[in-house]
Amino acid sequence: MTKATRKTGFRAFNVRTAIYWTLGVQVTLAVLLMGGDLWGALPQLGGRSDQPAFDTPVNPGDQTRRYRPGDMPLAPAREGNPARPFRTTGDMPEHLTFTRDGATLTLTGAIKVGDADRFASYLTAEETAGGEPFTTLRLNSPGGSVSDALAIGRRVRAYGLNTHLLAGDICLSACPYVFASGVRREADADTQVGVHQHFFGKSRVLPAFLAVEDVQRGQGEVMAYLDDMGVDTRVLQHALVTPPNEIYILLPEQLREYAMITPPPE
Repeated sequence: MTKATRKTGFRAFNVRTAIYWTLGVQVTLAVLLMGGDLWGALPQLGGRSDQPAFDTPVNPGDQTRRYRPGDMPLAPAREGNPARPFRTTGDMPEHLTFTRDGATLTLTGAIKVGDADRFASYLTAEETAGGEPFTTLRLNSPGGSVSDALAIGRRVRAYGLNTHLLAGDICLSACPYVFASGVRREADADTQVGVHQHFFGKSRVLPAFLAVEDVQRGQGEVMAYLDDMGVDTRVLQHALVTPPNEIYILLPEQLREYAMITPPPE
């Protein structure tokens, strides 16, 4: 090997080594930065919240509560609301159930992927059967799939239904978006309506703060939806700052302020 050849090979080796070192440093920095973000986010990945239990009464400025659907007790049945067979929200159906009582349709249980299609099929079957038309939709749900909640809400509005929450009912997470779809919206003062950050996109593992693109698109869809329903989009400010393992309970005056409930007909 000549001197010139050795020199050329040495330069090539140095360039290749420098590239490898540069790539190595970049990967290391990326891992450290991502690790730091994940470490700060770990409490939201399923860690226990320090907020009071869900059944602790809320007051202005003290409205955030722990949120684990399977562990959350339901309020006892109140006057005007028949006793329910659910001890906790975890006892509720894993998918929405549809129950007719005259012109009132009650949706009970978690909102899962595919429930919007099931809801559409149910309404079509009821129409085909020629039964009494529905006028009111009652809700009792801990929430779930945002995309399905929005699709159900769009159909509720297209049917011109009113939405109603009875004493002791809950409407949490994605459920308030279905509630917002009513032409008229009524909620007993003893209901619990709550919002928090959501999961978007196909992933059911990564929470919202780890899927920036999905979150931005999803929040845009929610804002447009609420605006179409005549609800003040300021309600989202409470959702955006409340992690998925907590829930922000809206007070009756906030429900009125954000037009989540509508004034009684004159």
